[in-house]
Amino acid sequence: MATVETRALRKEFTGHTAVDGVDLAINEGEFLVLLGPSGCGKTTLLRMIAGLETQTSGDILIGGRVVNDLPPRARKIAMVFQSYALYPHLSVAKNIAFPLKAQGAPRESIAGEVEKAARMFGIERLLQRKPRQLSGGERQRVALARAMVRHPDVFLLDEPLSNLDAKLRNLARDELKQFQRRLGTTTIYVTHDQVEAMGLGDRIAVMSGGKVRQLGRPQEVYDEPADTFVAGFLGSPPMNLVPMDGVLVGFRPEQLLAPGAPASEGVGPAVAMRFAVERVENLGAGRLLYGTLPDHAPKEKIIVSLAYTVHSTIEAGRTYDFRMHESNLKFFDPSTGLRVPARPLPARRSA
Repeated sequence: MATVETRALRKEFTGHTAVDGVDLAINEGEFLVLLGPSGCGKTTLLRMIAGLETQTSGDILIGGRVVNDLPPRARKIAMVFQSYALYPHLSVAKNIAFPLKAQGAPRESIAGEVEKAARMFGIERLLQRKPRQLSGGERQRVALARAMVRHPDVFLLDEPLSNLDAKLRNLARDELKQFQRRLGTTTIYVTHDQVEAMGLGDRIAVMSGGKVRQLGRPQEVYDEPADTFVAGFLGSPPMNLVPMDGVLVGFRPEQLLAPGAPASEGVGPAVAMRFAVERVENLGAGRLLYGTLPDHAPKEKIIVSLAYTVHSTIEAGRTYDFRMHESNLKFFDPSTGLRVPARPLPARRSA
């Protein structure tokens, strides 16, 4: 395993800056997730680390060594793309074995390594098949096994689970995390899926417009977003952002407490918030309430998330007295979107 560092890394295409001065320092054995929407620069950043794109400026270091001019094969990395990139004329076993043969591994050890990787991803029965005989999910697992069989210093994964169905995706995510923990291989993982990011990452780098907007542990980034982009991107549903007295006030949908609900995590006094429910969406394990805060202008739409068993009598078309711990409120500058210090709210307080 090895450290990975980028220093003022920049990539410009004609008329477009894809990566704009990114500084990252990834520790040995760390699982870092690059999270962001399409076009934010996360894949371009990964490809520059891999040596598949040449940076316009800045440096890339792997294991403390500048690798700007090294070809991909000399960087001791393994990359799995969103596409499968399998050799169609080779069997699954030969696809997995290919990087070992290219490295000159002893023939007697290759079969054992291939079988071990195949077991890890549940594809032992597929070893003699060709890629055209596999489903999309099976091809993706072969690609993962082929990358991991090399035991590289750094794994670079570009949305590797995107073509799996929901159940298999959850299983593969768990397997991937366990495998990475066992080997301790430094891993950089690109995704737009916040569930993957929260579940896999030791740290998350949230990207937008070619920049890293926030870097931190998953819960830290979720609880303490640095700006309105992070607040709105991370979380499903996202953080509510409501204009109040010259600032944007943010709170998570699960933090607004229904009438009579027991106190949730939070300290200090609670702010009373009347909530006019316009629509109730049942999700099985819980419910989402859509509506407005009629005591605050303008009447921005907000979403409240409740466990299914909590206050099942709440219904659309009525207004209720909810409350919120002041410590859970986040404040943002509406012009810059950046977090600002907490401030008093012109709102009724509840006991």
